Amino acid sequence: MFANLSVLQPSFYRSEDEKLRMLGWNVPQNELVHIPSHWLAYEEPPASVHFLLAIVYIGFTIAAWIGNGLVIWIFTSAKSLRTASNIFVLNLALCDFIMMLKAPIFIYNSFHRGFALGQLGCQIFATMGAFTGIGAAGTNACIAYDRYMTIAKPFDGKVTKPKAVFMVFCVWLYTVPWSIFPLMELWGRYAPEGYLTACSFDYLTNTFDNKLFVAAIFTFSYVLPMSMIIYYYSQIVVHVVRHERTLKEQAKKMNVESLRSGPQDKTSVEIRIAKAAITVCSLFVASWTPYAILALIGAFGDQKLLTPGITMIPALCCKLVACIDPYIYAISHPRYRVELNKRLPWLAISETITETSSTATGPAVELTSKPDADGEAGV
Repeated sequence: MFANLSVLQPSFYRSEDEKLRMLGWNVPQNELVHIPSHWLAYEEPPASVHFLLAIVYIGFTIAAWIGNGLVIWIFTSAKSLRTASNIFVLNLALCDFIMMLKAPIFIYNSFHRGFALGQLGCQIFATMGAFTGIGAAGTNACIAYDRYMTIAKPFDGKVTKPKAVFMVFCVWLYTVPWSIFPLMELWGRYAPEGYLTACSFDYLTNTFDNKLFVAAIFTFSYVLPMSMIIYYYSQIVVHVVRHERTLKEQAKKMNVESLRSGPQDKTSVEIRIAKAAITVCSLFVASWTPYAILALIGAFGDQKLLTPGITMIPALCCKLVACIDPYIYAISHPRYRVELNKRLPWLAISETITETSSTATGPAVELTSKPDADGEAGV
């Protein structure tokens, strides 16, 4: 698959004495045109680095396929989980599952120490990453909106199943231009990055059109969903804090310790809500911020800061989040755990459902409420 070393250009070696290979040393001549010259100025990493990254990706892939696969299976087969809110959780799991379907391309490239699958593999890898990455960002924004409407404005129009399906459709529709334009090279393009084993949109080409593309995708695929997530979750926290304060003031007027019935956890509701919101926001930040910073530096900053090793970090962050998402959004879901125990009793999951168990996406939060028609707890 690789070009014979005897026909490689001498520039791929630092010196005849040291025989230090540079990145791209094993790439056929007809494939070199697709690789930004920035990466070809760096030495190839030791083979052990490539193999270590491949092993890490194998671990991420197994964890993500199992976790997200279980979520997709359980949420589509259990009637008790077919709610509007869970449509977003299901879509997030689908995005994460598809994202990891491209991992074998990276693993194959890593074991072959470079651009082994060439431009075709690069385009497939980058396109799948764009669709699922932007889709996951939009889905996280939908989840934040759904939680906001359920908790902060329960009487202003709860998200229904048709509305949830329409929102998910809009999310996928929104990803199309940002994924197809670079693929067709109508605006921007996909190119290898780092150790030439991964691909993403090109943030190194120094042209006005490419810089505008980087600025646009940064704004509409990062800043916009990030702003929505932060706004909706901050409003949830504000609402719950106010609600708790009102209950305490009313209880004080009535000369009682609390207006709530039943045993209460030592940790206050608003603290648990805040922790859930922080967890969700932190996952999104961990997934997208490294790539956002990387792209901005490449397009508008000092490209010398972007070494191959540094640029591998964002890819690892996205894959790690794809592994964590099903556990944060679903495995902490009490009804999901009950259904999982029914189908896989050997997991020995112990879970019981109470009337106040919320199906909120994220860690379960107990609030004084009655189940609605979908079987979810309202506020």
